[in-house]
Amino acid sequence: MIFLPVKWPLGTRSYLFSSLLILLTASTSSWCRGTETTSPKASNGTPFPWNKMRLPEHIIPVHYNLMIHANLTTLTFEGTTAVEITVNQPTSAIILHSNHLQISKATLKNGAGERQSEEPLRILEYPPHEQIALLAPEPLVIGLPYTVVIDYAGNLSENFHGFYKSTYRTKEGEVRILASTQFEPTAARMAFPCFDEPAFKASFSVKIRREPRHFAISNMPLVKSVIVAEGLIEDHFDVTVKMSTYLVAFIISDFKSVSKMTKSGVKVSVYAVPDKINQADYALDAAVTLLEFYEDYFSIPYPLPKQDLAAIPDFQSGAMENWGLTTYRESALLFDAEKSSASSKLGITMIVSHELAHQWFGNLVTMEWWNDLWLNEGFAKFMEFVSVSVTHPELKVEDYFFGKCFNAMEVDALNSSHPVSTPVENPAQIREMFDDVSYEKGACILNMLRDYLGAEAFKNGIIQYLQKYSYKNTKNEDLWNSMASICPTDSAQRMDGFCSRSHRSSLSSHWQQEGLDVKTMMNTWTLQKGFPLITITVRGRNVHMKQEHYMKGADDTTETGYMWHVPLTFITSKSDSTHRFLLKTKTDVLILPEEVEWIKFNVGMNGYYIVHYEDDGWDSLTGLLKETHTAISSNDRASLINNAFQLVSIGKLPIEKALDLTLYLKHETEIMPVFQGLDELIPMYKLMEKRDMNEVETQFKAFLIRLLRNLIDKQTWTDDGSVSERMLRSQLLLLACVRRYQPCVQRAEGYFREWKEANGNLRLPSDVTLAVFAVGAQTSEGWDFLYKKYQSSLSNTEKNQIEFALCSSQNKEKLQWLLDQSFKGDIIKTQEFPDILRVIGRNPVGYPLAWQFLRENWNKLVEKFELGSSSIAYMVIGTTNQFSTRARLEEVKGFFSSLKENGSQLRCVQQTIETIEENIRWMDKNFDKIRLWLQNQEPELL
Repeated sequence: MIFLPVKWPLGTRSYLFSSLLILLTASTSSWCRGTETTSPKASNGTPFPWNKMRLPEHIIPVHYNLMIHANLTTLTFEGTTAVEITVNQPTSAIILHSNHLQISKATLKNGAGERQSEEPLRILEYPPHEQIALLAPEPLVIGLPYTVVIDYAGNLSENFHGFYKSTYRTKEGEVRILASTQFEPTAARMAFPCFDEPAFKASFSVKIRREPRHFAISNMPLVKSVIVAEGLIEDHFDVTVKMSTYLVAFIISDFKSVSKMTKSGVKVSVYAVPDKINQADYALDAAVTLLEFYEDYFSIPYPLPKQDLAAIPDFQSGAMENWGLTTYRESALLFDAEKSSASSKLGITMIVSHELAHQWFGNLVTMEWWNDLWLNEGFAKFMEFVSVSVTHPELKVEDYFFGKCFNAMEVDALNSSHPVSTPVENPAQIREMFDDVSYEKGACILNMLRDYLGAEAFKNGIIQYLQKYSYKNTKNEDLWNSMASICPTDSAQRMDGFCSRSHRSSLSSHWQQEGLDVKTMMNTWTLQKGFPLITITVRGRNVHMKQEHYMKGADDTTETGYMWHVPLTFITSKSDSTHRFLLKTKTDVLILPEEVEWIKFNVGMNGYYIVHYEDDGWDSLTGLLKETHTAISSNDRASLINNAFQLVSIGKLPIEKALDLTLYLKHETEIMPVFQGLDELIPMYKLMEKRDMNEVETQFKAFLIRLLRNLIDKQTWTDDGSVSERMLRSQLLLLACVRRYQPCVQRAEGYFREWKEANGNLRLPSDVTLAVFAVGAQTSEGWDFLYKKYQSSLSNTEKNQIEFALCSSQNKEKLQWLLDQSFKGDIIKTQEFPDILRVIGRNPVGYPLAWQFLRENWNKLVEKFELGSSSIAYMVIGTTNQFSTRARLEEVKGFFSSLKENGSQLRCVQQTIETIEENIRWMDKNFDKIRLWLQNQEPELL
């Protein structure tokens, strides 16, 4: 699953990806916090025979026969589930999952053929654990085949999970209903009773009953359709491979499709509402290319005969990897060649590659339990970049990878972070695992391992892992054991479980150590939270290295004792070859062949660590950027900007030195250093907006525009150039217009006037549309016109651009109206609400409205988006984490502590409280220094 958080620009941490990507996701109720309930009572008051959240392991499902009949008029469904099971110890209680289903009958079939017997089962329900117990008159016998048959009914979910209702409006204005599924992580039990844990893999035969005006799709191809009554058709789908329940999917709709075949004969189809099927071609071509790439890369054929990609009009996350039927938010799949932006093309390509990577990592080989979710998500996130850099080289995705690591470090630097592999039990805790640590950090440490082992050795290791564990479940150590059995490309043969490397005189080619122990090394990255700060002190030819746990809010006395095996890389003023050193101890020393003017560690930001240069180390690097910034790569320049400001946060570097370093940006032209500079500088004035600091805030905003003015002035108002040039243009022009840089504002006003006079039918360059709409929305008449166009637009990019523009209004009444309407979901879809709330939460006029709305509607929000989901985390952080006053901190603490089990324990709440505390500390320490620093700048920068 992929989470599409921010499609919004400006003033968020992940500045670049805010404009590209989307959010993760994932019933609420008060979950029992402990692992066991002493003596649970079923809903009818009788004792329930199982007291754990996890299901017993002595009943194993082998095959499900599912029949689902959905009524899209009454918005209800009924079904029959027949599960073939075996038992490995005698038991008379069959425990499985069911949530919000009304079970009318359950029977147990024993044996086969004429000798088959059938007996009724007594049904007990235990809603706190979403479990049912089916009680047999006699204990089940080890080794005999049994089939449990359950008849049940339910309502189509009004939320985004389980078997849920979705709607769309045709060009003519007719509202049509469809039904789709979203089961990950724990919602298959909302559609059919099942053993809803990832390790209970089974095969599935699905039958769907529907009206003739609809059609159904599922994981496997249609085998036949049978008329079961007048106006009722039953579709029979082929039996699936062995898989987890969360990957089952079915859709009943009137979608249209386009299809192509891969070289190996897999039929790839894209499904969408009829009015948008003409936007499916780009994703279809990308999917065919990417599926062919993965078959070749993994050396394992895609095991199903087809791969469908379906664009669902209502979808909480970005996409979902159901085997053979991946589902997507429309904006994550559909590309309008006339109106879609460059960032939209990049985002769609990455999301499709993510879901298709899951067909191997996640579907073929699945984590045993959700504590190792990163084995699914970290790999899929990492493979996005591996695949797309080969299949779509023009997108240059490798340049953006390290931005993911900075996103992860933002939360991983907090005390409330968690190890990549961390224990979870109840559904809310499981949903919380779908975060930047599982996705982005997981991807970053895999990238670091690939850089360490070499691309070919890394690839051989994951192929061995996939082949060994196909159709099985794995734990963290299974991956490292597979990797450890593969020697790096330039290593000698394995000896005693290690790959040995001979020392050579050249630092550039080899890790400086005797052997490679992948498991021990990678455990330091997956079993403890956070990441290391490497401090470098140069003494002549000697380079002294020290590692410590980087943690915000910590004082000098805080010492976790964490140690990492850190694969260090560096370049120097005398050598642009990459040198390597594995730091396994708290301190170490390496000796250079000669003295150097400067040294830069973490080449290309391939390592998941940050670096501090003691003495005059930072001055040397700042001087290098000022004189010849192109002497190091754009990724290295961006990482210097990031690291400098991270060091300010923990008092290792004065704010003045970090700001001095950014002055070189007036000569910068590459996307990632510019975006990283904005990532660091914009939040500084966003903190000032939340306090009464108008004078310095205005000066700082002016400084930022002056710093980038040359680059802004060079931007053409076209769609010309590479993807990165186009994304840079879009964001720079938006920044300039939002900051009221007059040459930009005047040009945007002219474009908006022409577009409005043409009744919105004039084709604007898609790269400048965001800036044009943001300026146009500042008048009441312009805002109303944009909203009118929003209602009729069929382009997801255009709708997203209009949404952002509407949220940038300085009119409180209009902002409140947007919050109300998007939450209601009639005019603006509720799936857009988290984004709208967050953008208004970043608006200097709107942030009090967003915070108030979150508090007043908390229970409804949790009901709609689920406790622990990424959407809830996104909204909590989006409305509060730029607060920087003690009064707001007490407000936030007071509200969330009052929620008790309905939110107080959420990790995102701890994160935002820590962040606000850090903001207060940061502003108290640095505000006066910034004010003085601004006064000392040359007049042309103010």
